[in-house]
Amino acid sequence: MSLKSKFPNLQENILLSNHMTFRIGGPARYFLIATTKDELVAALRAAKENNLSFYLLGGGSNLLAADGGFDGLIIKNQISKIKYQKENSGLIVYCDAGTPFNQIIMQTARDGYSGAEWGFGIPGTVGGAICGNAGRLGQDISGVVSEVIILDNNLDEKKLSKPECEFAYRESRFKKTNEIILRATLVFEKKSPEAISAVLDEAKEVVKHSPPFPSAGCVFKNYQTKESDPLLRNHPELNGRVRGACLPARQGKIGVGYLIDQCGLRGRQINGAKIWEGHANYFVNAGGAQAKDVLALIRLAKEAVREKYNIELEEEIRYIGI
Repeated sequence: MSLKSKFPNLQENILLSNHMTFRIGGPARYFLIATTKDELVAALRAAKENNLSFYLLGGGSNLLAADGGFDGLIIKNQISKIKYQKENSGLIVYCDAGTPFNQIIMQTARDGYSGAEWGFGIPGTVGGAICGNAGRLGQDISGVVSEVIILDNNLDEKKLSKPECEFAYRESRFKKTNEIILRATLVFEKKSPEAISAVLDEAKEVVKHSPPFPSAGCVFKNYQTKESDPLLRNHPELNGRVRGACLPARQGKIGVGYLIDQCGLRGRQINGAKIWEGHANYFVNAGGAQAKDVLALIRLAKEAVREKYNIELEEEIRYIGI
């Protein structure tokens, strides 16, 4: 089947590694860059009519693509119009899902509005950030989301309120449905330059200590503790590792990088894929890594943490063609 007649800018056999922050991934059968909503909808409709698998791609972060590529249509969303509107002491940002998240972070911070400066340096688009509820420094993008416009499975537009997005730690409804994020309304509040700079500086420190190799960011979600958590009961030495705990339930998070490190896996390498020495929740492409190497490391880490701590690690990264 050829879609060339309908989409002149359609490309074939495009290496996904060139569009992933991991620099891993085989060829996509079809690859289309959408710069308008009409292009996006037409491509989605064509895929559905032809029973063709599709995947909507943003900035390519938090993703691992198969070595064999993707036997379907990859649509790279580059629809990125932005409108800023001041209202009382706040700022409302209307933006398309393909807008680079960092563009909004830097513009709002420069203008003296707070809400996303924690995300400085996080690659990817607004749509991707909303889908995964991207976060750092105890905050996440759900804190500024007011509403989201989506395409449902029938390609009809729908408006969702913040509660309807079902945000949770690195989660949203969009990870479970096939809905396509089109646009979002984000709300920021006025703050002093000093307050904004303080958070920006924290975020910049995190970026400084990011791996000097291609990666997809953190591989696993941090472990969320529960009331009377058996992990803490069986391993009391971990109580001091709980961050953001809310008393009396003692609910918080334990960095998975620390747990992987305690299993002796820091620096472990399989071919070109390595568990980074600087932070064991970052798996990096040290040179020529393939998806199969990363998957082998993921299995190794999950098995080791399960054996030592009797918990199941949950991936934060998502898969294409795997």
